[in-house]
Amino acid sequence: MIIEQRAYARAGLLGNPSDGYFGKTISIIVRNFGAHAVLYESPDLRIEPHETDGSAYKSMDHFIESVGQTGYYGGTRLVKAAIKKFHEHCGKSGIPLASRNFTIRYDTSIPRQVGLAGSSAIITATMQALMRFYDAGIPREILPNLILAVETEELGISAGLQDRVAQVYEGCVYMDFDRSLMDSQGHGRYEPMDPGLLPRLYIAYKTELSKVSGKVHSTLRSRYEAGDSLVIATLNRIAEIAAEGREAVLTHDFPRLFKLINENFDQRTKIMPISDSNMEMIRTARRCGASASFTGSGGSIVGTFGDDAVLNRLVNELKKLNAKVIQPVIV
Repeated sequence: MIIEQRAYARAGLLGNPSDGYFGKTISIIVRNFGAHAVLYESPDLRIEPHETDGSAYKSMDHFIESVGQTGYYGGTRLVKAAIKKFHEHCGKSGIPLASRNFTIRYDTSIPRQVGLAGSSAIITATMQALMRFYDAGIPREILPNLILAVETEELGISAGLQDRVAQVYEGCVYMDFDRSLMDSQGHGRYEPMDPGLLPRLYIAYKTELSKVSGKVHSTLRSRYEAGDSLVIATLNRIAEIAAEGREAVLTHDFPRLFKLINENFDQRTKIMPISDSNMEMIRTARRCGASASFTGSGGSIVGTFGDDAVLNRLVNELKKLNAKVIQPVIV
């Protein structure tokens, strides 16, 4: 039996990056892009490398381009770490695993390292394929914690729960990571929202701006843990923006949502550096009449727009910056 599992790209709409700091967020799944895991029983446990994980290149330029897009380690390390963490979790939780080996391979169409959660999608698809193969029941509200631990504990990558919750629950999700909730039940409050309530959305991304999100967040983490008052106050406000955005969505107050998306990004600039190229995308989108904020750690932006005229301006003007514009498919 061949098991196939897919996890989709994610765009943080509001609250980013407060999820790693007991905040609140709203995220959407972007079905335009996905990671795909294929797993089947085999005599040995085998992890087949993706073509981007190879060590043969057409030229020096090809090598430099590959390293810039996928880093030095590729996606195979994500699959290995997911398998290890899955095995550990099942052992600690008393979930029996049959004595069976498998071959697993992955593929992905998610633009790498531009804030669309490509790494966590590979891990999510891998974890869900392993759950099906071994018939291992892991509660949906706990699974994002396990996926996050793959990156934070196994690979030392600084990250939050937002991406993993969105990729497990899919659709549009409001998340509350209040400290008391996390301490008392081990997970946040995750509220699926009807994507049909959302206004028209666009996403623009620029692959040449790829970066490793863990590096982006590492400095913020150290400042937060040191009690930096500006960081703490700003993250608290960003969390409030997500809560206000939830009410705006539920009441169809799209003008309010428009302003909150812009404020989310503007608050972020107070505590995190923004490159000129990323800032240029934000400013261009706003000049076109759309709201604009990061989907994640940079490289792609998300926002609302009113009509086709604005969308056409977004496509034309952002194309001049070598950025691609799509309308996200959520369901």
